[in-house]
Amino acid sequence: MKAPFNSAAITLLSATGLIASMGVALAAVSLGDNLGTTEADIRSALTSQGYTVEEFETEDGKLEAEVMKDGQEMEVVIDAKSGLVLELELEDEDDGDKDDD
Repeated sequence: MKAPFNSAAITLLSATGLIASMGVALAAVSLGDNLGTTEADIRSALTSQGYTVEEFETEDGKLEAEVMKDGQEMEVVIDAKSGLVLELELEDEDDGDKDDD
């Protein structure tokens, strides 16, 4: 004889799975995120989300961080005044240096 599942237990398990999957999704940087306006703040925000900051530079009022996570390189462009993420660019392994067009 099978024991019936308690609907509250099923709801709790479903909610736990949803929250866990949201946590994974929230761990990635997205357009519009506020990472801060200083290099230290931005580095801290990115590393807390699991990124390794490989390079950091300031150019034309924008802060640019080259980061690595899970073997994928990405450039994150942040507005220097607001701290908001303006651009995310995944680096293509076959592309090499993107300035060599």
